[in-house]
Amino acid sequence: MNKTEVLHTLLLCIGAAALAGALAFLYDKTQAVDLREQNEILGFLRELKEVDNRWDHDVLRARAELATADLPATNRGAAAAKALQNLSAAVERTQSPALSAGLPELSAAIKEKAALVEKFRVENGTAQAALSDIAKNAAELGTLAGGLKARPPALDQALNTLTTTAPQYYWLGQDSQHAGIETAAAQLRALPDALRDPAAKLDSAVQALLKAKPAGQALSTKLALLTSGPRLDNLTLSFNSEVEATLQDKERYRVYLIAYAGALLILLAYLGGKLKASNVELEKRVEERTRELSAAMQHLKESEAQLIQSEKMSSLGQMVAGVAHEINTPLAYVKNSLGTVSDKLPELKSVLENCEKLLALLQAGNDASGLSKQFALVSQQIAQLKQQGVVDELAGLVKDGLYGTGQMAEIVGNLKDFSRLDRSKVTSFNLNEGLQSTLLLAKHLLKAVTVNKNLGDVKPIVCSPSQINQVFLNLITNAAQAMGERQGTITLTTRAEGDGVAVDVADDGNGIAPEVLPKIFDPFFSTKEIGKGTGLGLSISYKIVQQHGGRINVESKVGSGTRFTVWLPFKPPADAGLGA
Repeated sequence: MNKTEVLHTLLLCIGAAALAGALAFLYDKTQAVDLREQNEILGFLRELKEVDNRWDHDVLRARAELATADLPATNRGAAAAKALQNLSAAVERTQSPALSAGLPELSAAIKEKAALVEKFRVENGTAQAALSDIAKNAAELGTLAGGLKARPPALDQALNTLTTTAPQYYWLGQDSQHAGIETAAAQLRALPDALRDPAAKLDSAVQALLKAKPAGQALSTKLALLTSGPRLDNLTLSFNSEVEATLQDKERYRVYLIAYAGALLILLAYLGGKLKASNVELEKRVEERTRELSAAMQHLKESEAQLIQSEKMSSLGQMVAGVAHEINTPLAYVKNSLGTVSDKLPELKSVLENCEKLLALLQAGNDASGLSKQFALVSQQIAQLKQQGVVDELAGLVKDGLYGTGQMAEIVGNLKDFSRLDRSKVTSFNLNEGLQSTLLLAKHLLKAVTVNKNLGDVKPIVCSPSQINQVFLNLITNAAQAMGERQGTITLTTRAEGDGVAVDVADDGNGIAPEVLPKIFDPFFSTKEIGKGTGLGLSISYKIVQQHGGRINVESKVGSGTRFTVWLPFKPPADAGLGA
């Protein structure tokens, strides 16, 4: 290969890598947005808004009621503090610029309002208690004054002023009302000694009202001027705008991805056409010498098609790396054989060309010197081929190629047995065979795991074999991953149980925490790191078993391991909808 060809190949590789990188970038940009955290944040904001509105409602209600009553016993301040704490933790996970900028001021406003509401509660309670004491002490004083021979003339006027003006002052808090109450209190302090004690009690209640009401009114005014409500509204709108902008970006990149994928398909179709034409030309030139190799390549393409079809099962995605590793060795046989054959073809071609020239000279019969020279050249080349053992070497290379394709055929056969692609969707199936084929394909995951098989003599069941194998693969994969980096043991047990067959998949791994155990069958729930699990394996397994009329149970203890038990009936229910 000359420098031009090397440079051309290098540029093609760089271009292919750039195209693949752009496709990966666009695909990453179009990944679905997980709105669970955004909805959780909006819930915390709504909770804070509700607490803020409740505070305003409680303050207005307390100002309107005359009866001695405190604000509701609900600790809204604690609820607001908890919501703020949850919101702060959520903001750290989402890294929203709007929330990060507005949360400190909002938190300060909410805390300030909580403190002012508490102070208002105290002052308003004092004012209500004083108003109640004024009414009670005024009545007592009026009754006591009725027993006197000479009823002080100013008493009735003072009592009347207090009983009518005090409630009005509690509601309105006007200065004229304050002055009237002060005048009435001064008249009470001028009463004779016989009425001095009850008048003093009444005056004490009046002074408490005059002190508490202005303080409560000032706190109410300050509460009305706080900006916690508008801040909450603005922060909610800003956060919604951020989420909407993110979704719009995803949609825009999705359009880009569709257009880019279309362009790639056109390019691939063009390159495929050119490649096909080149292959046809090459086959015409060497078809007699490469018939067996062509057959091997056709068999390889069929095997590849079977692998691609098998990979349509979502659970086989976990085994791509393992299958690729298993195919790599036999593929090396075919690759090395084809490479060596390609190197020998120019020598064979040269011999054929020289033989044709010799025949042409023999046919002409008028150039004895040229005939001798050509005959010597052909004899020399044939001797070199015999000495080098080219024919025997080509035969050996073909044998190696056939061995490699045979190995790949065996791997493909295992995949076919696993997915049951050559059988009807619902058929009679022995679960022991399903476990054996699943273990065979999952062996790259079980290199550091000891597998104990306690397979009983169980009857076949009517089921969808490919779906049941998918369940087994999910359970065995989870069991292997539960071991971590250490050497562990997986125990597989089958047994007849009632009107069906039970399969146990047990491991001695880390186990599942009690608080997590009820959630393991929920869709998208996963205890693995981000990017290492979709959270759908057990959910899909649960659904498959349920559709077959079976059940799946789990027992686990932290530090001791986990055991999944799958029970399947001999025949699925009539309404299972598995198809034929």
